[in-house]
This record gives sequence, structure tokens and C-alpha cells, in this order.
Amino acid sequence: MPTGKISQKLIIGLSIAIPIVVVILFKVKIPGYDFRFLPPVYASVNGLTAILLVTAVIAIKNGKRKLHENLMKICIGLSAAFLIMYVLYHMTSESTSYEGTGVLRIVYYFILISHILLSVMVVPLVLFTFSRALNSDFERHKALAKFTFPIWLYVALTGVVVYIMISPYYV
Repeated sequence: MPTGKISQKLIIGLSIAIPIVVVILFKVKIPGYDFRFLPPVYASVNGLTAILLVTAVIAIKNGKRKLHENLMKICIGLSAAFLIMYVLYHMTSESTSYEGTGVLRIVYYFILISHILLSVMVVPLVLFTFSRALNSDFERHKALAKFTFPIWLYVALTGVVVYIMISPYYV
């Protein structure tokens, strides 16, 4: 089987498995651990990811391919770290409900729902975009990156916004 087909099947498998595993792990509660310090940490990781994504785009537009590559690898690592911390927090802590009212409540849930839906979509986009770069298929990489970048940036930024909006309600 050609390498491209293997990576394509792996990416599709991961893109299906990650959300399913996250949903399953959300139902698992492990008492006795206090990870309430994690939400500001993983919100900061999201913020740093957003900054580095923009920096990586600037780098590639200025012909700094190696810097772009390194920044993108860091962004993937940060996103993976975010996911691990997020799941760890939710496996050891009760979920926090947003208690705002009126228009802010509507805004919060719009941002939250779009953030969740796009975070599921961004996984295969990031993995396919990264795979194309690894395979030196830069034309197809660039074409897909035009879609991946704004969605990934939105997910990273809205992660910070969701945290800021819900942070007054953490116990």
C-alpha cells in the first residue's frame, strides 16, 4: 500500500477516534484529583497557539519555510497538549455551567457550539494539511492550508473567549 494511502487511513481513523474517545472519557469521573488549575493553563495554550499560527503564516509569506515548519509543529503539539489537559480536567472535575443571562448567554452558547463543532472538523484538516507538507506536496498543502488556517485560528481564539466568559463561574 502506498505511503499516502496509509497516512490517509490513519488520519481518517484518528479524526473519527479522537472525538469518540473524548466523549467517552467525558463520562469517566476519577475522584480524588484536583486539576482545577488547568482551565487557565489550557486557555493560555489556546492563546499561544493562535499567536504562533499567525506567526507561522507571516513566516511562510516571508519565505522562512523552516521557521514556518517548526512553528506549525509546535502548534500541533500545543493542540495535542490542550486536548490532553482538557480531557484530564473534565475527567476529574465537575463541568462548570455558564450562568450569564440575556444576550451574553446567547453569544456564549453560539461561540461554544461553533468552537466545539469546528474543533472536531479541524483535526482532519490539520492532519491532512500537515501530511501534504511532510510529503512535499506543497501546492496541495497550500490549497488546503487556506481553509485550515482560519478554522484552526478560530478554534484557538474562541477557546480563549469561552474560558474568559465562563471563568467567573468556576468553583
